[in-house]
Amino acid sequence: MHEAPSGRHWIVEFYGAAGLADARLLRAALRRAVESAGATLIGLKFHRFGRSGGITGVALLAESHISIHSWPEFDYAALDIFMCGHRSRPEKALAALRESLKPRKVRIRRLCRGLAATSAGIQIRAPLLETPGSPHRGRSRQSSARTRR
Repeated sequence: MHEAPSGRHWIVEFYGAAGLADARLLRAALRRAVESAGATLIGLKFHRFGRSGGITGVALLAESHISIHSWPEFDYAALDIFMCGHRSRPEKALAALRESLKPRKVRIRRLCRGLAATSAGIQIRAPLLETPGSPHRGRSRQSSARTRR
């Protein structure tokens, strides 16, 4: 019998991040995030929007994906870290991305996805805004909300 599909989907925003127009840095950052998470890389794909524009990058994983969409003119990046199964570690992927891109502030929304999440009610954790000196950094401060269909 197969285990019900489940996953962890982290929606992350980086404010005041560095290197967001550097495709080589973003490629290396995603590759490092994949390795740190213990995930299986299938492929990397990147697209630059004009010479000085943002970059969209996706790491396609056997476990799902990690993506980044950058707006270097605002030092802002939107990221998705979606990992299925229990072997991969999204928190380690996020730590690697933080180390590579050095954001001043980070906003995280953690979602539980899959059949197990829907049978018990979808769990959404409230956004967590972190700054380098924040007393909440590294601690779980988010609350859980459940919705039923």
